[in-house]
Amino acid sequence: MNAIEQIAAIEAEARALLAAPASEAVLVTWQNGVFGKNGRLTVILRGLGTLPPEERKSVGAAANVLKLSLEAALARLRESQKAASLAASAADALDVTLPGRPLRRGRLHPVTQVRREILDIFARLGFATVEGPEVELDEYNFGRLRIPEHHPARDMWDTFWLDEEVDGRQPLLLRTHTSPMQIRHIDTHEPPIRVAVPGRCYRYEATDATHEWMLEQVELLAIDEGLSLANLKGTLQEFARQMFGPERRVLMRNSYFPFVEPGVELAVDCFACPGDNPACPVCRGAGWLEIMGAGMVHPEIIAAAGYDPARYTGFAAGMGVERITMLKFGITDIRDLHANDLRFLSQF
Repeated sequence: MNAIEQIAAIEAEARALLAAPASEAVLVTWQNGVFGKNGRLTVILRGLGTLPPEERKSVGAAANVLKLSLEAALARLRESQKAASLAASAADALDVTLPGRPLRRGRLHPVTQVRREILDIFARLGFATVEGPEVELDEYNFGRLRIPEHHPARDMWDTFWLDEEVDGRQPLLLRTHTSPMQIRHIDTHEPPIRVAVPGRCYRYEATDATHEWMLEQVELLAIDEGLSLANLKGTLQEFARQMFGPERRVLMRNSYFPFVEPGVELAVDCFACPGDNPACPVCRGAGWLEIMGAGMVHPEIIAAAGYDPARYTGFAAGMGVERITMLKFGITDIRDLHANDLRFLSQF
């Protein structure tokens, strides 16, 4: 096959290839086989010097015309394929003129909502908010609160102890209540004192519909001249009125807490039953749900802080935020609050 016949064969092959749809990989392979360093058309052009003079002109002209023609045809084909690809993907393309999809906004956990509301109420009643450590010294969690080592009252607050110690003698624990901050605060401040202390507490106990091993508390402490049980009662009743509304009944009854004398507890009427249902998961038929313990600060604690107990008196209270959240939203099982179930949490 002479050079002219080879050029004609290359042209026929190219026309057939360009007429049918071909992938880019096929086109690149064919292009290299024709126009590449050792391509068939390249070899013909490179060998023009070996041809007789009478053939050199006609073969060179035919080869160059074919080369330009095929390169133009390949460019048109690639442009056409690119346009078709863009048209095919147009249905899936992003339309920047459309409004964006709204992002789901987060919200505060119901316990956080209630804790903030509690602190807002006490702020209006004149209490400043202070915070303390969750990992506490035995001295502050028990000793300075009139609960010495081996005292049976410690059984009320069984907790989680840490292996580390401070100065080789002070054991550390996860605090069982926010009351240690009472001692920390009065050690560094002078009366009058009015503080609210929020924070998590930890207890080693069985869980049920009204008890959890981790809970949030808000602690109250007020120390000043002339404070009495009447001031405590008025403060807690006003808190209950603002938190639950005037229709909710409140009960204050005598109770025991080692670091107050006398001690009381505040309870609110049950929202889940009329108060006479022993199967009620909230009150168990008692009709009341305790939300806080309180009382007058023991004179020994006031004296240990360097205050004159004959001059200064005080009251303290500690409330469970989860309990109040249950009352606020009508929740019957405290365990739902920390189960991280979005079906439950999204209601609030």
